[in-house]
Amino acid sequence: MTSLIHVSAVVLRDAEGRVLMVRKRGTGMWMNPGGKPEAGEDGAACGAREVAEELGLILDPARLEFMGKHRAAAANEPDHVVVSQSYLWPEAVDPDVHPAAEIEAVRWVDPTRLDDASLAPLFVEAIAPLLDRP
Repeated sequence: MTSLIHVSAVVLRDAEGRVLMVRKRGTGMWMNPGGKPEAGEDGAACGAREVAEELGLILDPARLEFMGKHRAAAANEPDHVVVSQSYLWPEAVDPDVHPAAEIEAVRWVDPTRLDDASLAPLFVEAIAPLLDRP
């Protein structure tokens, strides 16, 4: 039986349209920042909280733009499916972002170049196709 993991994912872009991806400590896959909601927490609040914890960026949850609810194979957990409420931050983010908490590394990716097998299925299959191209 496949287990579901419920998360919020946040798309952060720089002025060039690149998307910020994070890699958790001890893993090999790159994904959008975000994580699992706490009890009673809505998707936008979860996304903003996780971005603050993982990257030190303070986002107003009310300004996050809902992109939809998506399903994909979980990036780092075999036999799991991630169910994501995905959000877009409407402003460009300074590219000088540093990892915190369980995040080991960050990188910026071109959302039109999806041939990198280390990019999470959620990003490649569901999120990137929704993004306006730079």
